[in-house]
Amino acid sequence: MIDQTPALDRNPPPRRSFLGPLWLQVMVGILLGIAIGVRFPHFAVALKPLGDAFIQLIRMTLAPIIFATVVVGIARMGGLGEVGRVGVKAMVYFQVVSTLALAAGLIAIDLLHPGAGMNIDAAKLDSAAVVGYAASAQHVGFLAFLLDILPTSIAGPFVTGNILQIVFLGVLFGLVILPIRATVQPLVDLLNLILKVMFGIVRIVMLLAPLAALGGMAYTVGQYGLASLRPLLLFTGEVWAVAALFVALILGPIARLAGFRLTRLLAYLRDELLIAAGTSSSEAVLAQVMLKLEHLGCAEPIVGMVMPAGYTFNADGTSIYLSMGAIFLAQATNTHLGLREQLTLMMVLMLTSKGSAGVAGAGFVTLAATLASMHSIPVAALVLLLGVERLTNVPRAVVNVIGSAVATIVIAKWEHAFDGNRANLCLKQHRPE
Repeated sequence: MIDQTPALDRNPPPRRSFLGPLWLQVMVGILLGIAIGVRFPHFAVALKPLGDAFIQLIRMTLAPIIFATVVVGIARMGGLGEVGRVGVKAMVYFQVVSTLALAAGLIAIDLLHPGAGMNIDAAKLDSAAVVGYAASAQHVGFLAFLLDILPTSIAGPFVTGNILQIVFLGVLFGLVILPIRATVQPLVDLLNLILKVMFGIVRIVMLLAPLAALGGMAYTVGQYGLASLRPLLLFTGEVWAVAALFVALILGPIARLAGFRLTRLLAYLRDELLIAAGTSSSEAVLAQVMLKLEHLGCAEPIVGMVMPAGYTFNADGTSIYLSMGAIFLAQATNTHLGLREQLTLMMVLMLTSKGSAGVAGAGFVTLAATLASMHSIPVAALVLLLGVERLTNVPRAVVNVIGSAVATIVIAKWEHAFDGNRANLCLKQHRPE
């Protein structure tokens, strides 16, 4: 039987700031960033380090938090059978929902045709800007993905911050501990103490979230400007719209079937969703979302296994972008893709979208890998999307966070490892106005 009690001990009630709730501070930061980007674009570009520094500080805490959470979680499970059952359920859920996300993007882009009429000659495009992404794409693929799960040293994943390798080590460590947990209980207790300290550091770093949102949004608006993006604003708007519809029409019903209201969950996670939007990074809130899901009533072992894995296998926002981006480039370059070619593209994306964990600019690199493997849509056409990469990153990051949070709650409910009474109390306190 899964023990849920320790999850609550690590999450003391947040202190109220005299500046108001964190979500309001982040919202003010985003609005100020947009205003600065429009009015003082050169100065706005110089504010980019504010967002970068925040993300680096959060990434600093991810390796020990993920490793310790996975190990402690497995150590508190009933046995190897329970670990395997949770893992299988998570993988099946991830595959089904991420495939729905790919299909949603594919259907939407075929209906809307945002790239039609651009008549881009790929041979005349300057592909120098995407050389780096194309080079990285050579190392993205299913076989490379499997090999990349295996670290070259014990310390390597903690140095590079490769989430998938850290999860792999945590699972191995936890599986070894499981049959001898009575003997090594002091080690499990030590890891739990480390978690308390690391989550304390996260709470301190989160105080900088409004500045990070200001810097990230100011840079986006100041660097690219709305005028230069007009030809691609339609595509960008459609990515945002499809992401919103996916949350409402796919994740919403999944939440209802699981017995909770998605709107209340979004209100509960509004701080983290605004930070993800402001920084264009889902990693920036991984630790905090894990903490809040435990506080919501999800058992610590479930959160420790499902949430980090979801960032690799259940990136719903990224999946939407990948299918929409690929077909948009085909439309823009007048590359005809019939139904058979599009279904083949979707099958390839089902593999390549799982192989981008730990890669900088993962969505863009994965798209480059997909185009390179298809040999139909010119890779050089990727340069068309560079200008809106940051803008499309916002809905991708937000939907990735929502999708992983919903997956964690659903699997916790499947495993009867969810405190419904506690969840009702938490969600009622954050009921949307």
